[in-house]
Amino acid sequence: MTEGQRKIAFVVCLTTMLLAVLDQNIVSAVTVPVVQDLDPAHGIDRVPWLISAFALASTAVLPLYGKLCDTLGARRVFLSAVAAFLVGSALCGAAQSMEQLIAFRAVQGIGGGGLMSVTMVVIAQLKAGAPADGSDGAGKGGRGDGGKGRGGNGGAGIGGLVAGAGMALGPLLGGVLADHADWRWVFYVNLPIGLAVLAAAAAVLKLPRHHGTRHRIDFLGAGLAAAFSTSVLLVTEWGGKEYAWGSPTVLGLITASALLLGLFVWRQATAAEPVLPLSLFRIPVLRISFALQALIGTALMGSMIYVIIYLQLVRGIAATHASLFLLPMAAGISVIGVVTGKLTARGWPQKTFIVAGTAVSAAAMGILATLGTDTSLWIVGTALLLLGLGFGQLLGQLIQLTQESAPPRQLGVATTGIRFFQSLGGALGASLFGTVLARVYEAKGPGGSASRIAALSGEAHTQAIGAFVTSVDTVFACAAGAMVVALLLAIRLRVPRP
Repeated sequence: MTEGQRKIAFVVCLTTMLLAVLDQNIVSAVTVPVVQDLDPAHGIDRVPWLISAFALASTAVLPLYGKLCDTLGARRVFLSAVAAFLVGSALCGAAQSMEQLIAFRAVQGIGGGGLMSVTMVVIAQLKAGAPADGSDGAGKGGRGDGGKGRGGNGGAGIGGLVAGAGMALGPLLGGVLADHADWRWVFYVNLPIGLAVLAAAAAVLKLPRHHGTRHRIDFLGAGLAAAFSTSVLLVTEWGGKEYAWGSPTVLGLITASALLLGLFVWRQATAAEPVLPLSLFRIPVLRISFALQALIGTALMGSMIYVIIYLQLVRGIAATHASLFLLPMAAGISVIGVVTGKLTARGWPQKTFIVAGTAVSAAAMGILATLGTDTSLWIVGTALLLLGLGFGQLLGQLIQLTQESAPPRQLGVATTGIRFFQSLGGALGASLFGTVLARVYEAKGPGGSASRIAALSGEAHTQAIGAFVTSVDTVFACAAGAMVVALLLAIRLRVPRP
Protein backbone atom coordinates (compact mmCIF):
# COMPACT_ATOMS: atom_id res chain seq x y z
CA MET A 1 0.00 0.00 0.00
CA THR A 2 1.57 3.30 -1.12
CA GLU A 3 1.77 6.38 1.06
CA GLY A 4 -0.79 8.12 -1.17
CA GLN A 5 -3.21 5.22 -0.83
CA ARG A 6 -2.68 5.24 2.94
CA LYS A 7 -3.58 8.94 3.15
CA ILE A 8 -6.71 8.39 1.06
CA ALA A 9 -7.63 5.47 3.31
CA PHE A 10 -7.31 7.68 6.38
CA VAL A 11 -9.61 10.27 4.78
CA VAL A 12 -12.09 7.47 4.00
CA CYS A 13 -11.99 6.35 7.63
CA LEU A 14 -12.52 9.86 8.99
CA THR A 15 -15.40 10.37 6.54
CA THR A 16 -16.96 7.12 7.73
CA MET A 17 -16.65 8.18 11.38
CA LEU A 18 -18.21 11.54 10.53
CA LEU A 19 -21.03 9.74 8.71
CA ALA A 20 -21.68 7.66 11.83
CA VAL A 21 -21.80 10.69 14.13
CA LEU A 22 -23.88 12.66 11.64
CA ASP A 23 -26.54 9.98 11.47
CA GLN A 24 -26.74 9.67 15.25
CA ASN A 25 -27.53 13.39 15.51
CA ILE A 26 -29.27 14.35 12.28
CA VAL A 27 -32.55 12.63 13.17
CA SER A 28 -32.99 14.75 16.32
CA ALA A 29 -33.63 17.82 14.13
CA VAL A 30 -36.48 16.24 12.15
CA THR A 31 -38.49 14.39 14.78
CA VAL A 32 -41.30 16.95 14.66
CA PRO A 33 -41.63 16.95 10.82
CA VAL A 34 -41.47 13.13 10.80
CA VAL A 35 -44.21 12.89 13.42
CA GLN A 36 -46.42 15.41 11.64
CA ASP A 37 -46.08 13.50 8.37
CA LEU A 38 -46.30 9.86 9.48
CA ASP A 39 -48.28 9.89 12.73
CA PRO A 40 -49.53 13.27 14.01
CA ALA A 41 -51.75 11.60 16.63
CA HIS A 42 -49.23 9.45 18.49
CA GLY A 43 -45.86 10.11 16.89
CA ILE A 44 -44.24 12.05 19.75
CA ASP A 45 -44.83 9.08 22.04
CA ARG A 46 -42.91 6.88 19.58
CA VAL A 47 -39.92 9.19 19.18
CA PRO A 48 -37.95 7.24 21.84
CA TRP A 49 -38.37 4.10 19.72
CA LEU A 50 -37.20 5.97 16.64
CA ILE A 51 -33.95 6.76 18.45
CA SER A 52 -33.68 3.55 20.42
CA ALA A 53 -34.22 1.24 17.43
CA PHE A 54 -30.98 2.44 15.85
CA ALA A 55 -29.07 2.49 19.12
CA LEU A 56 -30.32 -0.91 20.25
CA ALA A 57 -29.55 -2.61 16.93
CA SER A 58 -26.06 -1.10 16.79
CA THR A 59 -25.50 -2.10 20.41
CA ALA A 60 -26.58 -5.67 19.74
CA VAL A 61 -24.06 -6.18 16.92
CA LEU A 62 -21.28 -4.15 18.52
CA PRO A 63 -19.72 -7.05 20.48
CA LEU A 64 -19.47 -9.10 17.27
CA TYR A 65 -17.56 -6.70 15.08
CA GLY A 66 -14.15 -7.16 16.70
CA LYS A 67 -14.28 -10.94 16.31
CA LEU A 68 -15.62 -10.65 12.75
CA CYS A 69 -12.69 -8.42 11.85
CA ASP A 70 -10.31 -11.08 13.05
CA THR A 71 -11.98 -14.03 11.35
CA LEU A 72 -13.02 -12.37 8.09
CA GLY A 73 -10.62 -9.44 7.86
CA ALA A 74 -11.26 -5.79 8.76
CA ARG A 75 -11.57 -4.67 5.12
CA ARG A 76 -14.36 -7.10 4.32
CA VAL A 77 -16.27 -6.30 7.52
CA PHE A 78 -15.80 -2.57 6.94
CA LEU A 79 -17.28 -2.74 3.45
CA SER A 80 -20.16 -4.93 4.66
CA ALA A 81 -21.01 -2.57 7.53
CA VAL A 82 -21.11 0.46 5.22
CA ALA A 83 -23.26 -1.46 2.72
CA ALA A 84 -25.73 -2.51 5.43
CA PHE A 85 -25.92 1.07 6.66
CA LEU A 86 -26.73 2.32 3.15
CA VAL A 87 -29.48 -0.30 2.68
CA GLY A 88 -31.03 0.79 5.97
CA SER A 89 -30.78 4.47 4.98
CA ALA A 90 -32.58 3.84 1.70
CA LEU A 91 -35.35 1.92 3.48
CA CYS A 92 -35.76 4.67 6.09
CA GLY A 93 -36.17 7.27 3.36
CA ALA A 94 -38.93 5.20 1.77
CA ALA A 95 -40.83 4.48 5.03
CA GLN A 96 -44.60 5.08 4.93
CA SER A 97 -45.39 4.80 8.66
CA MET A 98 -43.74 5.27 12.03
CA GLU A 99 -43.71 1.50 12.49
CA GLN A 100 -41.83 1.03 9.20
CA LEU A 101 -39.41 3.84 9.99
CA ILE A 102 -38.63 2.38 13.41
CA ALA A 103 -38.04 -1.06 11.90
CA PHE A 104 -35.82 0.33 9.14
CA ARG A 105 -33.84 2.37 11.68
CA ALA A 106 -32.99 -0.95 13.30
CA VAL A 107 -31.71 -2.24 9.95
CA GLN A 108 -29.67 0.92 9.58
CA GLY A 109 -28.33 0.44 13.11
CA ILE A 110 -26.94 -3.00 12.25
CA GLY A 111 -24.62 -1.34 9.76
CA GLY A 112 -24.19 1.78 11.88
CA GLY A 113 -22.79 -0.27 14.75
CA GLY A 114 -19.79 -1.07 12.58
CA LEU A 115 -19.18 2.38 11.13
CA MET A 116 -17.32 3.59 14.21
CA SER A 117 -15.99 0.38 15.77
CA VAL A 118 -14.68 -1.30 12.60
CA THR A 119 -13.26 2.00 11.38
CA MET A 120 -11.23 2.23 14.61
CA VAL A 121 -9.78 -1.22 13.84
CA VAL A 122 -8.98 -0.19 10.27
CA ILE A 123 -7.23 2.99 11.44
CA ALA A 124 -5.20 0.98 13.95
CA GLN A 125 -4.08 -1.42 11.22
CA LEU A 126 -3.21 1.45 8.90
CA LYS A 127 -1.10 3.10 11.63
CA ALA A 128 0.56 -0.09 12.78
CA GLY A 129 1.12 -1.46 9.30
CA ALA A 130 0.18 -4.88 10.63
CA PRO A 131 -3.01 -6.81 11.21
CA ALA A 132 -4.79 -6.43 14.51
CA ASP A 133 -4.49 -9.20 17.02
CA GLY A 134 -7.94 -10.63 17.40
CA SER A 135 -8.13 -10.45 21.18
CA ASP A 136 -6.78 -6.93 21.20
CA GLY A 137 -9.10 -5.72 18.48
CA ALA A 138 -6.49 -3.34 17.11
CA GLY A 139 -3.12 -4.87 17.70
CA LYS A 140 -0.36 -2.66 18.94
CA GLY A 141 -1.91 0.28 17.25
CA GLY A 142 -5.07 -0.14 19.26
CA ARG A 143 -3.89 2.47 21.70
CA GLY A 144 -3.73 4.95 18.87
CA ASP A 145 0.05 5.30 18.83
CA GLY A 146 1.47 1.96 18.02
CA GLY A 147 1.41 0.83 21.62
CA LYS A 148 2.89 3.87 23.31
CA GLY A 149 0.16 4.13 25.87
CA ARG A 150 -0.60 7.75 26.38
CA GLY A 151 0.24 8.66 22.86
CA GLY A 152 -3.34 7.83 22.03
CA ASN A 153 -4.36 11.30 23.12
CA GLY A 154 -3.92 12.53 19.59
CA GLY A 155 -6.59 10.07 18.55
CA ALA A 156 -8.84 11.34 21.32
CA GLY A 157 -8.40 14.87 19.95
CA ILE A 158 -9.34 13.82 16.42
CA GLY A 159 -12.28 11.91 17.86
CA GLY A 160 -13.40 15.05 19.66
CA LEU A 161 -13.22 17.08 16.46
CA VAL A 162 -15.21 14.46 14.54
CA ALA A 163 -17.81 14.22 17.32
CA GLY A 164 -18.14 17.99 17.52
CA ALA A 165 -18.41 18.36 13.75
CA GLY A 166 -21.06 15.64 13.63
CA MET A 167 -23.08 17.21 16.41
CA ALA A 168 -22.96 20.57 14.68
CA LEU A 169 -23.54 19.46 11.10
CA GLY A 170 -26.04 16.68 11.85
CA PRO A 171 -28.93 18.68 13.32
CA LEU A 172 -28.13 21.68 11.09
CA LEU A 173 -28.23 19.59 7.92
CA GLY A 174 -31.35 17.83 9.17
CA GLY A 175 -33.03 21.15 9.89
CA VAL A 176 -32.19 22.58 6.47
CA LEU A 177 -33.53 19.48 4.74
CA ALA A 178 -36.68 19.46 6.88
CA ASP A 179 -37.40 23.15 6.24
CA HIS A 180 -36.46 23.39 2.57
CA ALA A 181 -36.75 19.87 1.16
CA ASP A 182 -38.22 16.82 2.87
CA TRP A 183 -37.31 14.90 6.03
CA ARG A 184 -36.69 11.81 3.88
CA TRP A 185 -33.52 13.43 2.55
CA VAL A 186 -32.09 13.12 6.06
CA PHE A 187 -31.64 9.45 5.16
CA TYR A 188 -31.13 9.76 1.41
CA VAL A 189 -28.17 12.11 1.93
CA ASN A 190 -26.22 9.17 3.33
CA LEU A 191 -26.33 7.37 -0.01
CA PRO A 192 -23.94 9.47 -2.14
CA ILE A 193 -21.48 9.84 0.76
CA GLY A 194 -21.63 6.15 1.61
CA LEU A 195 -21.27 5.05 -2.01
CA ALA A 196 -18.20 7.28 -2.36
CA VAL A 197 -16.75 5.70 0.80
CA LEU A 198 -17.41 2.20 -0.58
CA ALA A 199 -15.80 2.98 -3.93
CA ALA A 200 -12.74 4.62 -2.40
CA ALA A 201 -12.29 1.87 0.22
CA ALA A 202 -12.61 -0.89 -2.38
CA ALA A 203 -9.96 0.83 -4.51
CA VAL A 204 -7.31 1.87 -1.97
CA LEU A 205 -7.94 0.02 1.31
CA LYS A 206 -5.37 -2.78 1.29
CA LEU A 207 -4.92 -4.22 4.76
CA PRO A 208 -2.46 -6.96 5.73
CA ARG A 209 -3.98 -10.42 5.95
CA HIS A 210 -4.20 -12.05 9.34
CA HIS A 211 -2.60 -15.49 9.56
CA GLY A 212 -2.80 -16.04 13.31
CA THR A 213 -5.17 -18.11 15.37
CA ARG A 214 -8.75 -18.01 14.15
CA HIS A 215 -11.02 -16.95 16.98
CA ARG A 216 -14.46 -18.17 17.87
CA ILE A 217 -17.39 -15.79 17.63
CA ASP A 218 -19.66 -15.85 20.68
CA PHE A 219 -22.96 -15.45 18.82
CA LEU A 220 -24.89 -16.83 21.80
CA GLY A 221 -23.40 -14.27 24.16
CA ALA A 222 -24.12 -11.43 21.76
CA GLY A 223 -27.67 -12.72 21.29
CA LEU A 224 -28.28 -12.88 25.04
CA ALA A 225 -26.96 -9.33 25.42
CA ALA A 226 -29.32 -8.12 22.67
CA ALA A 227 -32.29 -9.98 24.19
CA PHE A 228 -31.57 -8.57 27.65
CA SER A 229 -31.26 -5.03 26.28
CA THR A 230 -34.53 -5.38 24.36
CA SER A 231 -36.49 -6.71 27.34
CA VAL A 232 -35.26 -3.92 29.62
CA LEU A 233 -36.13 -1.36 26.93
CA LEU A 234 -39.65 -2.79 26.67
CA VAL A 235 -40.10 -2.53 30.43
CA THR A 236 -39.23 1.18 30.40
CA GLU A 237 -41.35 1.83 27.30
CA TRP A 238 -44.48 -0.15 28.19
CA GLY A 239 -44.53 -0.04 31.99
CA GLY A 240 -47.36 2.14 33.28
CA LYS A 241 -48.39 3.20 29.78
CA GLU A 242 -49.26 0.39 27.42
CA TYR A 243 -49.57 -1.98 30.39
CA ALA A 244 -49.87 -1.48 34.14
CA TRP A 245 -46.72 -2.00 36.16
CA GLY A 246 -48.35 -4.96 37.88
CA SER A 247 -49.66 -6.52 34.66
CA PRO A 248 -48.52 -9.99 33.59
CA THR A 249 -46.82 -8.49 30.53
CA VAL A 250 -44.58 -6.07 32.43
CA LEU A 251 -43.90 -8.51 35.25
CA GLY A 252 -43.06 -11.14 32.64
CA LEU A 253 -40.62 -8.76 30.94
CA ILE A 254 -38.97 -7.93 34.26
CA THR A 255 -38.59 -11.65 34.98
CA ALA A 256 -37.27 -12.25 31.48
CA SER A 257 -34.76 -9.41 31.91
CA ALA A 258 -33.42 -10.91 35.12
CA LEU A 259 -33.25 -14.38 33.57
CA LEU A 260 -31.51 -13.15 30.42
CA LEU A 261 -29.00 -11.18 32.48
CA GLY A 262 -28.23 -14.30 34.48
CA LEU A 263 -27.81 -16.35 31.32
CA PHE A 264 -25.56 -13.69 29.81
CA VAL A 265 -23.35 -13.62 32.90
CA TRP A 266 -23.20 -17.43 32.86
CA ARG A 267 -22.27 -17.43 29.19
CA GLN A 268 -19.51 -14.88 29.73
CA ALA A 269 -18.13 -17.00 32.58
CA THR A 270 -18.07 -20.20 30.53
CA ALA A 271 -17.48 -19.14 26.91
CA ALA A 272 -14.04 -19.78 25.43
CA GLU A 273 -13.91 -16.22 24.04
CA PRO A 274 -16.71 -14.16 25.61
CA VAL A 275 -17.86 -10.90 24.05
CA LEU A 276 -17.55 -9.17 27.43
CA PRO A 277 -15.14 -11.07 29.73
CA LEU A 278 -16.11 -10.90 33.39
CA SER A 279 -12.47 -10.51 34.30
CA LEU A 280 -12.67 -6.92 33.07
CA PHE A 281 -15.06 -6.09 35.91
CA ARG A 282 -12.44 -7.14 38.45
CA ILE A 283 -10.38 -4.13 37.41
CA PRO A 284 -11.76 -1.15 39.43
CA VAL A 285 -10.87 1.46 36.78
CA LEU A 286 -12.72 -0.46 34.07
CA ARG A 287 -15.69 -1.18 36.29
CA ILE A 288 -16.18 2.50 37.07
CA SER A 289 -15.42 3.57 33.48
CA PHE A 290 -18.13 1.26 32.12
CA ALA A 291 -20.67 2.71 34.56
CA LEU A 292 -19.62 6.28 33.73
CA GLN A 293 -19.95 5.68 30.01
CA ALA A 294 -23.45 4.25 30.45
CA LEU A 295 -24.54 7.29 32.47
CA ILE A 296 -23.00 9.64 29.91
CA GLY A 297 -24.82 7.87 27.09
CA THR A 298 -28.10 8.20 28.97
CA ALA A 299 -27.72 11.92 29.71
CA LEU A 300 -26.29 12.88 26.30
CA MET A 301 -29.10 11.19 24.39
CA GLY A 302 -31.75 12.97 26.44
CA SER A 303 -30.20 16.39 26.03
CA MET A 304 -29.84 16.12 22.25
CA ILE A 305 -33.41 15.03 21.61
CA TYR A 306 -35.39 17.16 24.01
CA VAL A 307 -33.58 20.47 23.57
CA ILE A 308 -34.51 20.39 19.88
CA ILE A 309 -38.12 19.37 20.62
CA TYR A 310 -38.42 22.12 23.27
CA LEU A 311 -37.17 24.79 20.88
CA GLN A 312 -39.53 23.70 18.10
CA LEU A 313 -42.72 22.95 20.04
CA VAL A 314 -42.49 25.48 22.88
CA ARG A 315 -40.57 28.35 21.33
CA GLY A 316 -41.87 27.93 17.77
CA ILE A 317 -38.37 27.92 16.24
CA ALA A 318 -37.97 26.32 12.82
CA ALA A 319 -35.94 23.13 12.57
CA THR A 320 -32.97 24.83 10.88
CA HIS A 321 -32.72 27.59 13.47
CA ALA A 322 -33.32 25.18 16.35
CA SER A 323 -30.38 23.06 15.25
CA LEU A 324 -28.10 26.11 15.40
CA PHE A 325 -28.45 26.05 19.18
CA LEU A 326 -26.37 22.86 19.19
CA LEU A 327 -23.39 24.70 17.68
CA PRO A 328 -22.12 25.90 21.10
CA MET A 329 -22.33 22.33 22.39
CA ALA A 330 -20.45 21.00 19.36
CA ALA A 331 -17.81 23.74 19.67
CA GLY A 332 -17.35 22.93 23.34
CA ILE A 333 -16.86 19.23 22.64
CA SER A 334 -14.40 19.87 19.80
CA VAL A 335 -12.25 22.49 21.56
CA ILE A 336 -12.09 20.86 24.98
CA GLY A 337 -11.50 17.45 23.41
CA VAL A 338 -8.35 18.71 21.66
CA VAL A 339 -7.15 20.71 24.69
CA THR A 340 -7.55 17.87 27.18
CA GLY A 341 -5.90 15.47 24.75
CA LYS A 342 -2.81 17.67 24.57
CA LEU A 343 -2.73 18.30 28.31
CA THR A 344 -2.98 14.64 29.25
CA ALA A 345 -0.23 13.90 26.74
CA ARG A 346 1.93 16.30 28.75
CA GLY A 347 1.20 14.46 31.98
CA TRP A 348 -1.94 16.11 33.36
CA PRO A 349 -4.00 13.58 35.39
CA GLN A 350 -6.91 12.11 33.46
CA LYS A 351 -8.99 11.98 36.63
CA THR A 352 -8.92 15.79 36.82
CA PHE A 353 -10.73 16.10 33.49
CA ILE A 354 -13.14 13.24 34.18
CA VAL A 355 -14.23 14.76 37.50
CA ALA A 356 -14.44 18.24 35.99
CA GLY A 357 -16.37 16.96 32.99
CA THR A 358 -19.02 15.20 35.06
CA ALA A 359 -19.39 18.24 37.36
CA VAL A 360 -19.79 20.71 34.48
CA SER A 361 -22.24 18.39 32.69
CA ALA A 362 -24.35 18.01 35.84
CA ALA A 363 -24.45 21.80 36.27
CA ALA A 364 -25.47 22.30 32.63
CA MET A 365 -28.27 19.75 32.96
CA GLY A 366 -29.39 21.52 36.10
CA ILE A 367 -29.69 24.79 34.17
CA LEU A 368 -31.70 23.08 31.43
CA ALA A 369 -34.02 21.69 34.12
CA THR A 370 -35.17 25.27 34.84
CA LEU A 371 -36.40 26.04 31.31
CA GLY A 372 -39.68 27.90 31.04
CA THR A 373 -41.87 29.16 28.24
CA ASP A 374 -39.99 32.48 28.14
CA THR A 375 -36.49 31.54 29.28
CA SER A 376 -33.84 33.62 27.55
CA LEU A 377 -32.43 31.76 24.57
CA TRP A 378 -29.00 33.01 25.65
CA ILE A 379 -29.38 30.87 28.76
CA VAL A 380 -30.23 27.86 26.60
CA GLY A 381 -27.14 28.46 24.46
CA THR A 382 -24.92 28.93 27.52
CA ALA A 383 -26.18 25.70 29.07
CA LEU A 384 -25.45 23.82 25.84
CA LEU A 385 -21.94 25.30 25.68
CA LEU A 386 -21.31 24.11 29.23
CA LEU A 387 -22.71 20.72 28.28
CA GLY A 388 -20.24 20.50 25.41
CA LEU A 389 -17.35 21.53 27.66
CA GLY A 390 -18.39 18.84 30.12
CA PHE A 391 -18.96 15.97 27.71
CA GLY A 392 -15.89 16.92 25.68
CA GLN A 393 -13.71 16.14 28.69
CA LEU A 394 -15.33 12.72 29.10
CA LEU A 395 -15.89 11.06 25.73
CA GLY A 396 -12.29 10.58 24.62
CA GLN A 397 -10.72 10.37 28.06
CA LEU A 398 -12.79 7.42 29.23
CA ILE A 399 -12.06 5.36 26.12
CA GLN A 400 -8.37 6.15 26.41
CA LEU A 401 -8.38 5.31 30.12
CA THR A 402 -10.08 2.01 29.37
CA GLN A 403 -7.48 1.13 26.74
CA GLU A 404 -4.63 1.97 29.09
CA SER A 405 -6.11 0.01 32.01
CA ALA A 406 -7.13 -3.14 30.13
CA PRO A 407 -4.77 -6.12 29.83
CA PRO A 408 -3.09 -5.99 26.38
CA ARG A 409 -4.72 -9.26 25.29
CA GLN A 410 -8.17 -7.82 26.13
CA LEU A 411 -7.74 -4.35 24.65
CA GLY A 412 -10.27 -4.92 21.88
CA VAL A 413 -13.05 -6.37 24.03
CA ALA A 414 -12.51 -3.64 26.64
CA THR A 415 -12.84 -0.92 23.99
CA THR A 416 -15.90 -2.63 22.55
CA GLY A 417 -17.28 -3.03 26.06
CA ILE A 418 -17.17 0.65 26.94
CA ARG A 419 -18.84 1.53 23.65
CA PHE A 420 -21.44 -1.15 24.36
CA PHE A 421 -22.32 0.48 27.68
CA GLN A 422 -22.51 3.93 26.07
CA SER A 423 -24.84 2.65 23.35
CA LEU A 424 -26.98 0.71 25.83
CA GLY A 425 -27.18 3.75 28.10
CA GLY A 426 -28.23 5.91 25.18
CA ALA A 427 -30.91 3.46 24.05
CA LEU A 428 -32.34 3.00 27.53
CA GLY A 429 -32.03 6.72 28.26
CA ALA A 430 -34.06 7.65 25.19
CA SER A 431 -36.78 5.19 26.19
CA LEU A 432 -36.76 6.08 29.89
CA PHE A 433 -36.82 9.83 29.29
CA GLY A 434 -39.61 9.41 26.75
CA THR A 435 -41.62 7.51 29.35
CA VAL A 436 -40.96 10.18 31.99
CA LEU A 437 -42.04 12.94 29.62
CA ALA A 438 -45.23 11.12 28.65
CA ARG A 439 -46.17 10.40 32.29
CA VAL A 440 -45.62 13.97 33.48
CA TYR A 441 -47.49 15.41 30.50
CA GLU A 442 -50.43 13.09 31.09
CA ALA A 443 -50.59 14.25 34.70
CA LYS A 444 -50.25 17.99 33.97
CA GLY A 445 -51.68 18.39 30.47
CA PRO A 446 -55.21 18.99 29.18
CA GLY A 447 -55.56 15.36 28.10
CA GLY A 448 -54.35 13.49 25.06
CA SER A 449 -50.83 13.03 23.80
CA ALA A 450 -48.12 15.70 23.58
CA SER A 451 -48.13 14.99 19.84
CA ARG A 452 -51.33 17.05 19.52
CA ILE A 453 -50.02 20.29 21.05
CA ALA A 454 -49.80 22.01 17.68
CA ALA A 455 -53.47 21.21 16.97
CA LEU A 456 -54.72 22.83 20.20
CA SER A 457 -55.74 26.45 20.62
CA GLY A 458 -56.67 28.94 23.32
CA GLU A 459 -56.54 27.86 26.96
CA ALA A 460 -55.98 24.22 26.07
CA HIS A 461 -52.87 25.13 24.05
CA THR A 462 -51.49 27.27 26.87
CA GLN A 463 -52.05 24.49 29.39
CA ALA A 464 -50.48 21.95 27.05
CA ILE A 465 -47.37 24.09 26.52
CA GLY A 466 -46.97 24.57 30.27
CA ALA A 467 -47.36 20.85 30.88
CA PHE A 468 -44.85 20.03 28.15
CA VAL A 469 -42.27 22.44 29.62
CA THR A 470 -42.72 20.81 33.02
CA SER A 471 -42.22 17.44 31.37
CA VAL A 472 -39.02 18.53 29.63
CA ASP A 473 -37.71 20.05 32.86
CA THR A 474 -38.31 16.73 34.60
CA VAL A 475 -36.36 14.93 31.90
CA PHE A 476 -33.39 17.26 32.33
CA ALA A 477 -33.62 16.92 36.12
CA CYS A 478 -33.33 13.15 35.67
CA ALA A 479 -30.33 13.67 33.37
CA ALA A 480 -28.74 15.99 35.95
CA GLY A 481 -29.27 13.30 38.57
CA ALA A 482 -27.53 10.76 36.34
CA MET A 483 -24.54 13.08 35.99
CA VAL A 484 -24.39 13.66 39.76
CA VAL A 485 -24.12 9.89 40.18
CA ALA A 486 -21.43 9.93 37.50
CA LEU A 487 -19.57 12.65 39.45
CA LEU A 488 -19.57 10.52 42.60
CA LEU A 489 -18.21 7.58 40.62
CA ALA A 490 -15.56 9.77 38.98
CA ILE A 491 -14.35 10.94 42.39
CA ARG A 492 -13.83 7.29 43.35
CA LEU A 493 -11.60 6.61 40.36
CA ARG A 494 -8.09 5.50 41.27
CA VAL A 495 -6.10 6.00 38.09
CA PRO A 496 -2.67 4.32 38.26
CA ARG A 497 0.24 6.52 37.32
CA PRO A 498 1.99 5.60 34.06
